[in-house]
Amino acid sequence: MALYHNYIKMVGKIMLYSPSNMKTFLKFYLLKFEIINIKQIIIGSILGLNIKDKKKMVNFIVEEYLDNTEFIEDLLKISSLDEIQYFMKKTRYNIPISEGISYFKKYREIFVLEAFLDKFYYENMIIQLNNLRAQERKIIETFVKYKTEIYNLNIIFRGLKNGIEKELLSQFLIDYHLFLDIGKINYLLSIEDLNVLTSLVEEYIDNIRELKRGSEQKLVDREHLIGSIEDLYLHYYFIKFKISMGEIDLITIFRILELIIKKENEIRFHIIPKVVKIIHEKFEKLHLIE
Repeated sequence: MALYHNYIKMVGKIMLYSPSNMKTFLKFYLLKFEIINIKQIIIGSILGLNIKDKKKMVNFIVEEYLDNTEFIEDLLKISSLDEIQYFMKKTRYNIPISEGISYFKKYREIFVLEAFLDKFYYENMIIQLNNLRAQERKIIETFVKYKTEIYNLNIIFRGLKNGIEKELLSQFLIDYHLFLDIGKINYLLSIEDLNVLTSLVEEYIDNIRELKRGSEQKLVDREHLIGSIEDLYLHYYFIKFKISMGEIDLITIFRILELIIKKENEIRFHIIPKVVKIIHEKFEKLHLIE
């Protein structure tokens, strides 16, 4: 929470001084953190937590930047899932919340609610691209494409691990891609064995010419498959746009994206794993002492 609190503050400060189109895009980018807040509140309500405990799970600074503090405060006061569905009817989250909670009531599975909200986020990011100028769109579109492709892969792997029906899972996939078109994504979705799925994704990625960097070695790390694919996409993205751009505002947009991508990945792939490793080591030492 503390790490992301500082990260959101950084994005918020960047947003204040960004060009108008980029400012609008960054507001939609920050929606991912509001969606995390909504997930946490709903999970807290399912667990029967009181308002005070649910508040501890919420990052309020993102709501300040989005001017949605009152919305989150009101949501925190609601304890039943029926009331949450009713409350959300007049908001942008109506459909994903209604569908997700209905599925949870029937099957006691939270995955579908999270997937509906995540899909809503990426679809909205794609829609926002229409508000950008051609050159701005080119830079930001590639970023959204690689994030959406990683999202599709995550959905397929999580769905298989959680035993979600393929027909239902297909509803969460987005036909928007960088390298893996919807045909490949749908074929991956049809795989029933996790090892086969992993091998096929490895093969697909290893055969993408744009990612090879002049090397014939394997590109992905099977043990950290999705993370290593995202690293490859990031490298491709930064190389693709590491060019001399004539317009200052385009350079600014690229530098903003570069900063927020690298800072978020630093938290996700470096700081948090190291912290978790330290905690596990300390726990194991305490366990041995006992």
